[in-house]
Amino acid sequence: MDLSELQAIAGREQSRSRRWTIRCCTSSGCQAAQAHSVKARLNELIADLPHSQQIEVREVGCMGCCGQGPMVAVDPDRRMYHHVTAAHAPQIVAALSGNGDGLPQLDPESPFFTRQVLVVRKNGGLIDPERIEAAIGAGAYRALYHALHEYSPAEVIDLIQRSGLRGRGGAGYPTGLKWATVAKSPGRRKFVVCNGDEGDPGAFMDRSVLESDPHLVLEGMAIAAYAVGADQGYVYVRGEYPLAITRLNKAIIQAKKYGLLGSQIFDSAFDFKVEIRVGAGAFVCGEETALIASIEGRRGQPRPRPPYPAERGLWGCPTLINNVETFANITAILDRGPEWFASIGVPGSTGTKVFALTGAIRNPGLIEVPMGISIHTIVEEMGGGAAEGRQLKAVQTGGPSGGCIPANLFDTPVDYESLAALGSIMGSGGMVVLDSNNSMVDMARFYMEFCRDESCGKCAPCRVGTVQLHLLLQRIAAGEGSVADIAQMEELCALVRDTSLCGLGQSAPNPVLSTLRFFRHEYDELLIG
Repeated sequence: MDLSELQAIAGREQSRSRRWTIRCCTSSGCQAAQAHSVKARLNELIADLPHSQQIEVREVGCMGCCGQGPMVAVDPDRRMYHHVTAAHAPQIVAALSGNGDGLPQLDPESPFFTRQVLVVRKNGGLIDPERIEAAIGAGAYRALYHALHEYSPAEVIDLIQRSGLRGRGGAGYPTGLKWATVAKSPGRRKFVVCNGDEGDPGAFMDRSVLESDPHLVLEGMAIAAYAVGADQGYVYVRGEYPLAITRLNKAIIQAKKYGLLGSQIFDSAFDFKVEIRVGAGAFVCGEETALIASIEGRRGQPRPRPPYPAERGLWGCPTLINNVETFANITAILDRGPEWFASIGVPGSTGTKVFALTGAIRNPGLIEVPMGISIHTIVEEMGGGAAEGRQLKAVQTGGPSGGCIPANLFDTPVDYESLAALGSIMGSGGMVVLDSNNSMVDMARFYMEFCRDESCGKCAPCRVGTVQLHLLLQRIAAGEGSVADIAQMEELCALVRDTSLCGLGQSAPNPVLSTLRFFRHEYDELLIG
């Protein structure tokens, strides 16, 4: 494979364009709502039309409006139908000839769409994720070619550093700095690992990217491997993501067939192979050292750091670990330049962030927005606010490791430092909206129960502390708590946070501490005496 062959494939793909394209979302959410029956019915009807060759029914990934599925879009008319069933197919087909369809549609000019800046999700809902030719037609693997033939590994790392990209998995560590550390670490072998163990309740960003555009992630991993000197990669995916695993497997097979993975990629000396490792669903395996243990076939438990994985990771070798969304940003940085990427967002938090907007909101779904956008813009404008008759109370960011931000602080910009100042974190991108019907004590209790169940048990502060915190929260929620229980809970939160071995225990108290900080009155109302 060389650049001319890549361009030829892209040219053939573009020549396949038809007068009309009907895009059917077949992501996990829409599949669960019988999207395949919609697609099958559309194909049946179109096959009987005299101008059927002018119409393509295309299977695509997530369109973002996850609460409105199944979704069907028609190009070039820019019609977006929601809650589609197979019974609606005749009306959709009839509308191609100019007849009114009368079906419920979404407005592509609504803030939910116009406020987004698509980098990671640029191909979501547009290309068939199971055809590598569709990905190549949209520009896949060009950045890898240019990296191998125009840049040295050090120059690639410099581009990533200049972009300001920070890890999208939660901690926000500078990506270029991590790559540079792995590159300079001595070792007989090096590895690249993609962390797809997305376990936060309400979060499904990484799953959507893997389902909708798997080649974007594979290409980002390959560029990273070239930059740090690795020849083997692993994608660690939760077993609860069967569609993501299936599409990723197909993508790897297709990329091997075209010579885009394997040996001497693009007629260079660079070799890179990728394998999938399926996790059993342990939340703690999202932590780097626990993930490494799981890939090696051991129980997924963290170990003390240092040494960090960048110095001693898989089988004792230097290992680069980034999450799905981080790798999905890499090709855009090489294609459009680090200055372009850095111009999006705000200083210190550049680029975009994908969020799963869920909870008490009118427009739940996936959004990609520039860093620094306000919570108000996301929740009120894009999300449509609370349901009629209810008032927004808070938004919970960062999952079990994050915190709750009250409605009176919704003008807060969404960036790493601003959220940290409020006792929350960016996390992997879960954003759960709470309204006047939600109890903040119950919210804290739910997340503590989650952390208690997901603790690996290796260290006592997390193993025992989360159990005791959950018991205290249960007592308070039942109206049996006292002022002394609140004091004990605050003391215990500090102990668990400061002495736990890994990030799960260290951040487990965050939902409790943030609700005590901003919603203390809800606790006080439940106390006896």
